[in-house]
Amino acid sequence: MDATPLTGTIVVAPLTKIAEMAVRHRCREMLSLVAPKQGFHRPGVIDAKRHLTLGMNDITFGGTGNLVAPQEEHVEMIIAFARAWDRTAPLLVHCMMGVSRSPAAALIVALAVAPDQDDGELALRLRAASAQATPNARLVAIGDSLLARNGRLVAAVNAIGRGSDYVGDSPFSLPAT
Repeated sequence: MDATPLTGTIVVAPLTKIAEMAVRHRCREMLSLVAPKQGFHRPGVIDAKRHLTLGMNDITFGGTGNLVAPQEEHVEMIIAFARAWDRTAPLLVHCMMGVSRSPAAALIVALAVAPDQDDGELALRLRAASAQATPNARLVAIGDSLLARNGRLVAAVNAIGRGSDYVGDSPFSLPAT
């Protein structure tokens, strides 16, 4: 069996596909970006100690009422989790539909583990992997700031534009580098 590259792979999926993707890709670690108090079952192949759940809604404005906007503390936790990922197995990242929060988190993870890569090339790899990915702009902006990208990540995501219309559950893999 071939060894997994040290650079690792990030598997991005909608909630409905996490068990299938975890088993298929032999994931042991998972990052969940779901609405606060949203219940779901962690696949048995995921190590409970290496599963981070962040409660946030898929919004780009300050939260109001029951909505929780992505915050700096959420992105700080994504970065810390990513840097603790040993990259010997793919990391599963999911949100409800696999289109906005999880692609944004995948970009943040990739830059947290490999900060010397070009933001534009990373965004193009994301677009090649998923036609419908539309990374959450608030997560991207916070990640850009915390990772000291100086606007490069925001510009790169803006350059690839909004993804195609949602056509259903379409998990994808993104090499971290």
